[in-house]
Formats: sequence, structure tokens, C-alpha cells
Amino acid sequence: MKSTTRSIRALKGTRPIVCLTAYDAVTARIADQGGADLILVGDSLGNTVLGMEDTVGVTLEMMVHHTAAVVRAKPSALVIADLPFALAHEPFPKLLKSCRTLMQNGGAHGVKIEGGATLAVSILKLVDAGIPVMGHIGLMPQRVHSTGYKRRGLNPADQQKLLIDAQSVAAAGAFSIVIECVDEKFSQQLTESLEIPTIGIGSGKGCDGQILVIHDLLGLTSNPPPFVKPEAQLHRDAVAAVQRWAKKVRKPGLKK
Repeated sequence: MKSTTRSIRALKGTRPIVCLTAYDAVTARIADQGGADLILVGDSLGNTVLGMEDTVGVTLEMMVHHTAAVVRAKPSALVIADLPFALAHEPFPKLLKSCRTLMQNGGAHGVKIEGGATLAVSILKLVDAGIPVMGHIGLMPQRVHSTGYKRRGLNPADQQKLLIDAQSVAAAGAFSIVIECVDEKFSQQLTESLEIPTIGIGSGKGCDGQILVIHDLLGLTSNPPPFVKPEAQLHRDAVAAVQRWAKKVRKPGLKK
């Protein structure tokens, strides 16, 4: 059965939600057939498949291109696309146009936006325009140049800020919210304080669901985050397969 924003939201308190990134039709089929409820076309594609150092260089055009590839796989999972760097802070007409482009040209079923209370009004207006929004608080990779990569929720002041961000995004109408690299005990408190599902990444098991970069899960990246335990070693196996084939090609007379 096809997942929707409503069915994802209804899973809170019922069972854990399974989410994965995907960036093309191949990874989308793997994620979908593996049982993902939601596929995120993340701007992490910059680091993962485009060779960038961070997500800042990912453009709207890139996101549309990769989202469309995922959608062509016709997954049963809900497909959400990341809104790239800084676009959430554009004047609302430009923000609306960017989100509309991801849905009309990319085929996304909604957008994910990094940011908290300061974006609540924009999220409210997007939802009112019929654009489903997934929030994202905690560590925000798009802000790497201003904040770096650091764990959140380790002191009362930061916990209070995260709570305000989460509640503001939820009150604005987001159907779910990603909580990235937040202290495990506090992420559970956040989850319990919200009526919408929380999707954790590096935030422990207390969230309503979990999301990972599919390349990290499959062992295709050389240095996955410390919270990832790969379920396969496809990079190692692929290199070995190429080496075996190369050996056959280079040895005259060897049966191919």
C-alpha cells in the first residue's frame, strides 16, 4: 500500500517508522523493496554521490534531477525531497516556487526543511498552500560553516532551544520531524512532547522512527558516521568482483 504523509503520521505510537535516503532509481528500488516507509532524497547526495565536502553546494536543479530519478522507480514509500541550502530563508514567494518545483518537476510528495522556530511562519504558509513539510532540527548539515558538526541537547539551554524549535515546527503543521545527533535521553523527551512522529538519526532509539543514508547502511561509504553499523559490505564486495573480472580479462586464454 502506498505510504502518505497521513499514514506516516498515524504510525506514531503504533510501530517504528523506517526511513532511508535514496538518490536514484536503483537505490530507491532497494530501499522500497527492503521495506522503507519513507524515502528521503537528501541533499546528502552532495557528500555521498557527487564528491562534495558538504551539502552547501547542492542546488535546487540537482535535487529535482535526483528526486525525479527516485520517483521513476515508482516506490510504495513516501518520497520527500530536501530543500537545498538557504532556500528556506528566501522571501515566501521564492520559497513557495522552490517547493513547488520539487513537487511538480521532481515528483516529490513533500519537502524537508532544516530549521526551527524562525521558519515556523513559512512552514505554516507552505502547509496552507498544500505542501507537506517534514521538519529537521538538531545538527543541521546546511549550517556546517557557521556551527560545524556537533552533538546537540547536551545542556539545559540547548535543550530548551531544541524544544522550542520542535514544538514550533510541529505547531506550524509539519507532518514529522527529523532529529539529528541530539542527546539520546533528550531526543526521547522531545518525542514524547510532540504529537507528530520524530525520525532520529544519531539520536538514539527513543524516536518514533530512524533514518540512515542508504550508502552507509550498505557499506558503500568508506567512513560512515560512528552511529552506523552497516548491514552489508557492498563496497568491499564490488571491488573484489571487479578485481576478479579484471584478472580474467588480463589473463589470455582464461575462460570468461
